[in-house]
Amino acid sequence: MERRDKFSVLLPTYNEKDNLPIIVWLLVKAFTESGNDFEIIVIDDGSPDGTLDVAKQLQTNYGDKKIVLRPREKKLGLGTAYIHGIKHATGNFVVIMDADLSHHPKFIKEFIGKQKEKDYDLVSGTRYSGNGGVYGWDLKRKIISRGANYVTQVLLRPGASDLTGSFRLYKKEVLEKLVQSCKSKGYVFQMEMIIRARQFGFTIGEVPISFVDRVYGESKLGGNEIFQFAKGLLYLFATT
Repeated sequence: MERRDKFSVLLPTYNEKDNLPIIVWLLVKAFTESGNDFEIIVIDDGSPDGTLDVAKQLQTNYGDKKIVLRPREKKLGLGTAYIHGIKHATGNFVVIMDADLSHHPKFIKEFIGKQKEKDYDLVSGTRYSGNGGVYGWDLKRKIISRGANYVTQVLLRPGASDLTGSFRLYKKEVLEKLVQSCKSKGYVFQMEMIIRARQFGFTIGEVPISFVDRVYGESKLGGNEIFQFAKGLLYLFATT
């Protein structure tokens, strides 16, 4: 008998107590409606706002088979959050997404459909092709994002249209290999994942998504992030 696919959603959180119940409800709804087996792994990095308490309440509501809590003491970065999460994932596919409602779970069904088309190793949500788009950003941020993506396309020729997005579906073993090979932090980490995927010869499918800027909480893109992005881009250009 063929093994039924199971999808492990990795949700790294930091100060997301308002967003977490909504994103979890939307995820449960999306997976229940599509009939796919799933679990949601919440990796909270010591949020001072009580995100973990909210997560515990959600676990009580939905059960510990669906909501898996794997908190850490302090903020340790996205890459290590994924490594930490994968260790506890029981699915053969892993979904990575933000917990701040900028990614809508309704697209996961499309990711799954796209993956099955050609048995892709990973499927990436793209804001830059088809009917994908960005909502809630000012012109400056749109220009920075588009510009960063354009420069990256020219320098690295990655074979994917959206490199800094963080809404993706991976075969579990593919994500494990990529995470272990990536050295970058922050925004550049997502970009390096796609670049390394191409280096390893992994196949990449794309699904147009709409991206909505943070509903609650502070957005995290500042001058320092832009500098780090530029530095990371040069590092990738030099090492790929």
